[in-house]
Amino acid sequence: MGYYDDHSPNRYKEQKGNKGGIFIASLVGAILGAILVIIAVPTLSNKGMLPYKVETDQRAAETNTDQTGKNIVHQQVSYDVKTNTTDAINKTADAVVGINNIQSTSFWFDDSNRKGNGSDETAGTGSGVIYKKAGDRAFVVTNHHVVEDASRLEVSLSDGTKIPAKLLGSDIWTDLAVLEIDAAKVKKVAEFGDSDRLKMGEPVIAIGNPLGPTFSGSVTQGIISGLKRTIPVDINQDGVVDWQSEVLQTDAAINPGNSGGALINMAGQVIGINSMKIAQNAVEGIGLSIPINSAKPIIHDLETFGSVKRPYMGVDLKSVNEIPAYYQQEALKLPHNVTSGVAIRQIVPRSPAARAGLKELDVIVEMDGTKINDVIDLRKHLYQKKKIGEKMKVKFYRKGKLQETTLTLTGEKMQ
Repeated sequence: MGYYDDHSPNRYKEQKGNKGGIFIASLVGAILGAILVIIAVPTLSNKGMLPYKVETDQRAAETNTDQTGKNIVHQQVSYDVKTNTTDAINKTADAVVGINNIQSTSFWFDDSNRKGNGSDETAGTGSGVIYKKAGDRAFVVTNHHVVEDASRLEVSLSDGTKIPAKLLGSDIWTDLAVLEIDAAKVKKVAEFGDSDRLKMGEPVIAIGNPLGPTFSGSVTQGIISGLKRTIPVDINQDGVVDWQSEVLQTDAAINPGNSGGALINMAGQVIGINSMKIAQNAVEGIGLSIPINSAKPIIHDLETFGSVKRPYMGVDLKSVNEIPAYYQQEALKLPHNVTSGVAIRQIVPRSPAARAGLKELDVIVEMDGTKINDVIDLRKHLYQKKKIGEKMKVKFYRKGKLQETTLTLTGEKMQ
């Protein structure tokens, strides 16, 4: 019967031979692995598998001596990091400017009845976007509230150069304004994108001058947090909502001074004009921006005409839901089931409304087949759906009876 003897002298010879083979195989494997790494790293970089491109340059070298007396060379390297974000910022940042709202102040001497010396003071600061160059002129879009009540305006370019600016036009309803400046020192113009193609969660970048010149050219990044948000606006500060602004919502930080600056996409295109933020103690990260597609026709009118060419009816209005129920029945003579609409308080003589036969105390309830619940509905239909020269069908109640008429809209008041 045969058996395996662990103590056989031949066993040790076999093991010794195997160790030598293993060592040689490991050495060959290590060499091949090193060669593969050397070949693979440039290949991965060239195929775009690294998250971004990092370029290094040797700038200097320092030589120190360690404890054994050997020289150790320390190389200093700089990194040129390029990403989609940095490319987008580089494309647009220099087209974003600061705006100084300068207002004249004066005082009266207490001891006499004559006017004292006046002075100019910066009443506020904001941001703007250079969107066009034409010959020796350049055009800047900003917010209405940035330039409101200014005696004169000054634009600060990204390099600190200050240029006087002329206000071409301003619109309180959309909170937009257009300025004109000398184009001699303007080096970059922003490109408008398409705000209708934005998606929830899409990364965006806000560029502006929060808190004035100290933080000029600040950049913050976030995402599109909401599309077609509706924000109530009290135009005349009487406590009654006059308008509903449609805006983009973003969590990119927007602070005082950012107003009028650019909200850009990752292609460096302007897709919004930053306008406001929700400023409450319990609220964080809700910035609002005017979609550029909504702003384009306003910008065109302000640049070309100095005002926005909107259809005009010639009426003074009040929402029925703001009128006490007693007067809805006694003064307006509305049926009991009619609780919404717009009451006409006054008609401008020879206006489109007057020519169409509308009168005071008429209550408009429908336009072109669209129900009108309040003044905001009427304005949105008039300003967003109609054009100057178009006809508009109006249904209204007069002394409890439903009637209909057709207006031909004009673009200016008919005196």
